[in-house]
Amino acid sequence: GRLEAVTQQMGYHPQYLDSFLKMQHYLMHMDGPLPFDCRHYIAIMAAARHQCRYLVNLHMLQFLRAGGDPQWLRGLDFIPPKLRNLNEINKILAHRPWLITKEHIEKLLKISEWSWSLAELVHAVVLLAHCHALASFVFGCGCEQDEGLGGRGSLKPSSPGNQCLCEATTGNSCSQELLRINRKRSLDSCMELDSLRECMQRIHVETEGREEMRLLQQDREEGEGQGVEVGVQGGTKHHSDPSAGLSLLADTDREVTDATNLECYMQDPDFGYQDFARHDEDQTQVFRVQDYSWEDHGFSLVNRLYSDIGHLLDEKFRMVDGLQSSAMAKRQGCEPSVFKRGIWNYIHCMFGIRYDDYDYAEVNQLLERMLKVYIKTVTCYPEKTNSEMFDRFWKQFKHSEKVHVNLLILEARMQAELLYALQAITQYMV
Repeated sequence: GRLEAVTQQMGYHPQYLDSFLKMQHYLMHMDGPLPFDCRHYIAIMAAARHQCRYLVNLHMLQFLRAGGDPQWLRGLDFIPPKLRNLNEINKILAHRPWLITKEHIEKLLKISEWSWSLAELVHAVVLLAHCHALASFVFGCGCEQDEGLGGRGSLKPSSPGNQCLCEATTGNSCSQELLRINRKRSLDSCMELDSLRECMQRIHVETEGREEMRLLQQDREEGEGQGVEVGVQGGTKHHSDPSAGLSLLADTDREVTDATNLECYMQDPDFGYQDFARHDEDQTQVFRVQDYSWEDHGFSLVNRLYSDIGHLLDEKFRMVDGLQSSAMAKRQGCEPSVFKRGIWNYIHCMFGIRYDDYDYAEVNQLLERMLKVYIKTVTCYPEKTNSEMFDRFWKQFKHSEKVHVNLLILEARMQAELLYALQAITQYMV
């Protein structure tokens, strides 16, 4: 009955958690352009870019529960070309979103047997950005553990888990009723990795076992009198010994459920974040918010093509902006809004997004070096985050305040990816 690890961390800020869960539920489980199994597979592809076993395992299970084909879990070579074609923008959005262009969009939308509709693509883009950003939160708050799917996390709060340390509302504590609701609505129901392996093994035995025996029987018939070795099926030599099929099946199951081997879900695994090059003011590669913003452009586009998701995303962005950070700001000697904007703009700056009305010299004044190192790591290459980094920055700060920083990272990163992707879609449309 314990809270799932992500929602347990977000529970320090219950108003945000409620907003997050509403958006997450709508994105994954309510009516939308994409089939439910495809949604979870796209989530697997996105989480794999950051080697996030926690999210990959969770969505593998949800994929199977949604009726997904177990063969797809062998990797990108076993999925429909339409879904596999998402790999390029998944890779770019995860690591260097400023490289996405209208040509990438056009390639997916061009008329062919495997083309995407605009509505499907917007749904997929929101999914990718959501899971990339959530991977940052998972690593940033220590939810990614070797314990398996339900990793309890190594970052232990100093206060009881049922005590609300959130400053989101004045005089409004986190009630037992809210905790009960959060338990029921946690980020997808979880199962330990052993249970997932058992589920996968059963499905593989049922679906592939029969096929293996059929191929073995066929090989025996074709290979009578031609020796023991009887040809190649799919690049693998099959022998007349039926146990060979069982051995192959066991190896396949180990490969699919081995959460440390995620390269089968991505292409070009060495592609990663590179520092966004500093350009002169007249360089078009710099993304200027006054030219394309979430409020004036992205919101209306995404809401038009994927009904209501824009409102839920906007609520989430506003909710994280509304979280009180008076204690954090006081320690830094500034106003809460100034402190939060410094973090937000620093994250966007790492992705080449600039605000003309902001003095970026403030970032160095507001954010101490260890905090900047932590923010950049969690934002750009979260898989390199460890619990020691979490402990070292802001030793005097509460656990809930560190979670607050990770929520800002999650939302700022997600909005950055969406701005680049939605701008490219807009350019394609016009």
